[in-house]
Amino acid sequence: MQKFFTIGRIATPAAVLAGLTMAALLMRPSFAAPVFPDPSSARSDIDSALKQAASSHKRVLVDFGANWCGDCRALDENLHKPENASLLSAHFVLVRVNVGDKGIDHNIDLAQRYGIPLNKGVPALAVLDSDGRVVFSQKNGEFESMSRMDARSVNEFLTRWKPGN
Repeated sequence: MQKFFTIGRIATPAAVLAGLTMAALLMRPSFAAPVFPDPSSARSDIDSALKQAASSHKRVLVDFGANWCGDCRALDENLHKPENASLLSAHFVLVRVNVGDKGIDHNIDLAQRYGIPLNKGVPALAVLDSDGRVVFSQKNGEFESMSRMDARSVNEFLTRWKPGN
């Protein structure tokens, strides 16, 4: 009987630890649903967004990032918090541009076109008017540490770059 209690004392914490480890692995960005589309769709996605922006008098928010990027996921989460989601949908058409599945190796030419230095990291944002002209281009990796930022900083960014400002 003593052996059973000893094994139970060891097995129960080990089972809990194994369960917590599995939960942590499943919550890692690589296991989460993709936020960024296939890299090959970027040009057509931007073209569609520009048409939509022109007909709705909005700007285009181009979000360069990747599904493996934790800061990109943090930005996406902050963009869709209630205080930002309404501002985003009222004033912007969001386009996510995937820079690659294993590193930054796709859509580099698009980043250059919009003045985004991908060597500073992702996420990186550009704001375009409905004619495709760059209104803002992130030059210094301002959002690359998004996991340490909050929804308020995203709100300030959206407010600053919405049409009419």
